Amino acid sequence: MTIITRMALAACLAGLAACTMPDEPAENNAPPAAEAQPDIMTWDDLFARPKPETDIRIPYGDGDLQFSELWLPEGDGLHPVVLMIHGGCWQTDIAERDIMNWIAGDLRDRGIAVWNIEYRGVDRDGGGYPGTYEDVAAAAQSLIDHRRQYNIAEWNTVVIGHSAGGHLALWLAASQPQFRVALSPHSLNIRTVISQGGLPDLEAGTQREGHPCGTEAPRLMMGGRPNLTSPQRMRAPGVRQILVNADRDRIAPPEYAEAYRNANLARDVTDIELVVIPGEGHVELVTPGTASWERQVALIEAALGRVPPES
Repeated sequence: MTIITRMALAACLAGLAACTMPDEPAENNAPPAAEAQPDIMTWDDLFARPKPETDIRIPYGDGDLQFSELWLPEGDGLHPVVLMIHGGCWQTDIAERDIMNWIAGDLRDRGIAVWNIEYRGVDRDGGGYPGTYEDVAAAAQSLIDHRRQYNIAEWNTVVIGHSAGGHLALWLAASQPQFRVALSPHSLNIRTVISQGGLPDLEAGTQREGHPCGTEAPRLMMGGRPNLTSPQRMRAPGVRQILVNADRDRIAPPEYAEAYRNANLARDVTDIELVVIPGEGHVELVTPGTASWERQVALIEAALGRVPPES
């Protein structure tokens, strides 16, 4: 399978490439038109770049989609680690873990290990509720199980997820005990979770007619149990939450993150931050060299204690 099934992506993310409309001719005596904004990135812009690769694949189950890929920096010392979760509207036909390869490679080049997980989408047998959640929990447990083999400093893990993966990242940080896979006496010590244009409210997703992800995928992910599956309704995760959104994102506009942050603030959860990047869209969030990604790198470095956090 290619990195993304292009026809499925076009159907899912319809309208992304057409966000910027051509200027209309100005009427006589009309005020000057506002300066046109530059086009935001499309997936083809990202896919045209050389794609980094890793050769370390670690299964956490027997299924074809039950594995993680480890991006391991050079050197023998303990490696700080980011657990990464891809998006794609919770559907395997739309995206798989290699849509994150570019930012995973960038973090590896900066000396940060990346545990980039794959999971079953709602369009695969066993996906949705509860299978997708069980996959994510098992992949996180697998990181713990292999920490010594790969010299991973798992005691300060940053979890990061894009789009639907942002929902899963927030879910993992707040997940209920019955979803945890008890294969080890150790548990993943998540200190910071970063949602990259995430979709944290499954209930709202089931009502968004015309949204590129549709309403069926969030319904299947919710499983009729929003208190266990939708971060908007779950108990607060007890870790630092950072919501990074681009202001021209048509898939996950900043108001989705704003609603989630307000829900947290209403229950006295204050360790939550909303970062809005001007002039960029959904793809820039997972593209090295963009303002969106450079801001996230700074947040990751600070969370891992590699640079002083901003005051």
